[in-house]
Amino acid sequence: MTTKKSLGLPSVKWIAIAAVAGVVAGAAAVYVKETGIGNGGGETASVECKLARDRIASVTPLMKGQVAAMVAAYEPRKLTAVSFNGPDGKPLTLDHFAGKTVLLNLWATWCVPCREEMPALNALEKEMGSDKFQVVPVNIDSGDDEKPKTFLAETGVDALQLYRDNTIAVFNSLKKEGLAMGLPVTLLIDDKGCLISAMNGPAAWDSDDAKALIKGVVGS
Repeated sequence: MTTKKSLGLPSVKWIAIAAVAGVVAGAAAVYVKETGIGNGGGETASVECKLARDRIASVTPLMKGQVAAMVAAYEPRKLTAVSFNGPDGKPLTLDHFAGKTVLLNLWATWCVPCREEMPALNALEKEMGSDKFQVVPVNIDSGDDEKPKTFLAETGVDALQLYRDNTIAVFNSLKKEGLAMGLPVTLLIDDKGCLISAMNGPAAWDSDDAKALIKGVVGS
């Protein structure tokens, strides 16, 4: 049996990531071998997040099948440096979603795997979105909102709100934390704002495996 590795500990995975140059220039994602996404050390664990360790232990066995690329947080912590703009254009932090489990997803219109996974995220939000859970997709295209809005319309996404960061600062913040190597990147954050797990690359978020993982975090 393969032992599940945690964020911050060595692991070898095949994950879908965009080349660093691609993030800047808008190139398509490529597949590379990665050796240990982990704790960048920029954030510290709060008292609340120390209590999240039991939750992480309980849901780690659910990181399998369609969400097997999810990696449990070695040190659950609040990502206080993460910020982006809401649908109204006003700045937000993860504190805005306090009380909800959040599936934070970074994407771009030029990212081919993002185009493939966005309808699944939309379906997940339609089925499971509530006062206890929300999918929060953050677009990091440069420029104005026109291109990402067109993208969402073309892909039939009608349940997800448009969150934006055209400076790529949110990506760079997660990169410093050892959490983002390319696009798409998805973080699972509990109702206290504590990091539970992270994934680089696309996933079938409307699958039974994904739903079981979300239910495990929300219901723990």
